[in-house]
Amino acid sequence: MSDVEDSELEKSRLSIVEVIEGFVDKITQIRNILLGISFSALVLAPLAIGLSIYLITHPHFFFVLDEYDEFGLYLSISLAVIIIVSFTWLGLGIRQYMMIKSWNSKYANYVRKKEQIDNEITSEFHLNEDEES
Repeated sequence: MSDVEDSELEKSRLSIVEVIEGFVDKITQIRNILLGISFSALVLAPLAIGLSIYLITHPHFFFVLDEYDEFGLYLSISLAVIIIVSFTWLGLGIRQYMMIKSWNSKYANYVRKKEQIDNEITSEFHLNEDEES
């Protein structure tokens, strides 16, 4: 091969590595966003469930149901929906957190192996000597 072909081949290899690393960086950003959503589910869902249970167990709750027929019906339905959605959101938040935790350990393993391979290549081809000179 000529020097031009070697140069183009090297550039294409570098661009593939850069694309893969850019892809991994984007996935890391998405992971951070999903982690924030997961934490919000773990905080907000129990809060909504707690407030709904407080309203249901409040002494005036059944008074409101008896006195205000239509409003009491809507209040009961909305509290039931809030509790169901909150439990679903809490379950999804826990599931998402577990998936992100698993991905995080795999990503840390990837980074560790990548650095190890980079160090092996650098020492094998004495690339660090070029930087020092």
